[in-house]
Amino acid sequence: MLGSVSEQTSDRVPAEQLVPADAHVLGDPAAPVTIVEFGDLECPYCAAAAPVLRQVVESSGGRVRLVFRHFPLFEIHPHALSAALAVEAAAAQGRFWEMQAALFAHQDQLGEAGLAERAEELGLDGASVVGDAAQRYAAPVQRDYADARAGGVQGTPTLFVDGVRYRGRVTAEGLRAAITAAARP
Repeated sequence: MLGSVSEQTSDRVPAEQLVPADAHVLGDPAAPVTIVEFGDLECPYCAAAAPVLRQVVESSGGRVRLVFRHFPLFEIHPHALSAALAVEAAAAQGRFWEMQAALFAHQDQLGEAGLAERAEELGLDGASVVGDAAQRYAAPVQRDYADARAGGVQGTPTLFVDGVRYRGRVTAEGLRAAITAAARP
């Protein structure tokens, strides 16, 4: 966890310290290269990066995995924390990535009614992802947020490719270059 690496530079963190045991992983969990995203479900830049990240993972032939971690910017995004709790509640029912995609697609509807509607569209109980029912999923969101702060994360999306902070616009070409660099000994 990042919280244990407070002496680390914010540009390089050992990749294994970025990935908790219960991480949300897209792609082969044993992939040799790991992209860790600290993201906010209300952030338009995270929504724009999501299909690029998914495409990079899906076209990697099993060489790349994506780990999503929460960094809700609740000071500027009033629904970010509720959205993070909702996606965690969906994860408990095996639908993390589907709910994440649905929330990114409907960022203008992240109030309780919108969160419940997205869950129901995925075949989940809408009441299970909002209000008191969702509060029981706060621990991983709090952990991710604390780890991000300890690691110097200030905005979203913040990406690490095998522990090296990715800089610049999130593009497939840029990510592939970072993946190639990470694969070198």
